Amino acid sequence: MIALRADIDALPIEEATGLPYRSQNQGVMHACGHDIHTSVMLGAALLLKEREAELPGRVRILFQPAEENFGGAKTLIRAGALEEVSAIFGMHNEPGLPVGEFATRGGAFYANVDRFVFKVTGKGAHAARPHEGRDAILLASQLVTVLQSVASREVNTLDSVVLSVTRIQGGNTWNVLPESVELEGTLRTHSSEVQQRVKARVSEIAAGFASAFGAQIDVFWYAGPTALVNDARWADFASEVAARAGYRTHHADLHLGGEDFAVYLQHIPGAFVSIGSASEYGLHHPAFNPDERLIAPAAHYFARLAEEALQHI
Repeated sequence: MIALRADIDALPIEEATGLPYRSQNQGVMHACGHDIHTSVMLGAALLLKEREAELPGRVRILFQPAEENFGGAKTLIRAGALEEVSAIFGMHNEPGLPVGEFATRGGAFYANVDRFVFKVTGKGAHAARPHEGRDAILLASQLVTVLQSVASREVNTLDSVVLSVTRIQGGNTWNVLPESVELEGTLRTHSSEVQQRVKARVSEIAAGFASAFGAQIDVFWYAGPTALVNDARWADFASEVAARAGYRTHHADLHLGGEDFAVYLQHIPGAFVSIGSASEYGLHHPAFNPDERLIAPAAHYFARLAEEALQHI
């Protein structure tokens, strides 16, 4: 059996495309194109159903929720979605590629994803008397700057690593130095060795800052999906089928986004691919608008990929 997977969830973003068929739910938008992925796999399912009697095996279509919070793949696996499945394929639309173009790669493709939260606790004080406190905002600000040196100065430049602080929250009025500040962000890596080394170094830096400033810094790590590693054989096979289907194929660059399709590939072989969607705006942008002309050829491609893969398992 071959499995095809589409993710189906949206994002908490207010849509700004102005399209007549834009989201009708305030603050909810398909800003990552999962509606496109679902349409593609529905199309593939219809095409495969028309040829069901001629197929040399069975195809299972997975419509997966909760990709954005990285829990959906595990839920489907626990429900038995991979039982009897020999190989699995999935896709993501790629706004940086024109429609009609295709990319994948064997081996590491998408990144390990880690979320971190730092709770910086100092001592609150009047803003006019900072010497009576321990300024958590000052400490947090310097910590943000120094953390960037871990990626730029302590990791081989040939290794992929991104460390981004995405939220700073502290204080609630203009004349009080707050007791605590929270920092939140993400670490992205392809190598588990680099991942563990950076996490350890970040914790060391936090401890050093806490000691130097006479404050407390608690570091919390939350693991997302591991690196997505395509099976080399199936990645090459997917690219060969794409070329025969009329796509212009490319060897994909490493991607620092996260993708919980990686969880399936920890259990069975398969490949994840990129299909060009030619959007002026990128993924997770409120004006993201993928070119829907990708749907029909991609549906035909995945139907063909599943049928040909059945002949090679």
